[in-house]
Amino acid sequence: MQTPSENSIVPIGLITQKIYFVRSARVMLDADLARPYGVATKNLNKAVKRNMRRFPQDFMFQLSPNEMRNLRFQIGTSRRSQGGRRYAPYAFTEQGIAMLSSVLRSARAVQVNVAIMRTFVRLREMLATHEELRRKIDAMEKRYDARFQAVFATIRQMLETPVPAKKPIGFHAKLELTANAAQTNKRRHK
Repeated sequence: MQTPSENSIVPIGLITQKIYFVRSARVMLDADLARPYGVATKNLNKAVKRNMRRFPQDFMFQLSPNEMRNLRFQIGTSRRSQGGRRYAPYAFTEQGIAMLSSVLRSARAVQVNVAIMRTFVRLREMLATHEELRRKIDAMEKRYDARFQAVFATIRQMLETPVPAKKPIGFHAKLELTANAAQTNKRRHK
């Protein structure tokens, strides 16, 4: 039997990469949602604007210029002068994403929503696990003396939220291909 992530229309790993933390909420941007739904960002936003009653401020909000700059720095979106977006993107919370399937009304939208909701549930489970671990460490720390303080400090540091690794920028040649090319050139020049 397949797991939910195997038969999902959108891989959970891809969804997880597109969830950002803005205004103390986990959100996904309109452009990142439009791709898996199979619609243009412009059309997704039009559908949302036609149904604004379904999207209160705690379901969806438009990013401020400062938030756009911060996200541009994090994810590398382009400026308007370089062909980027004209308008600030909309950010959808988990509840707003759940509401999108009723606005878009397609079988694909329902499947994409199921995959996204499973991802949000998995994230909550992971955070709950970390919190439970943190409480257990606090309890152990109270029971043991100062000799173990260094161990507890290291464990706490490891439990902190990791910063995702950034993708390298630029061209990177594979070393095997470069070595093979050098050997081929030597043979040709002999």
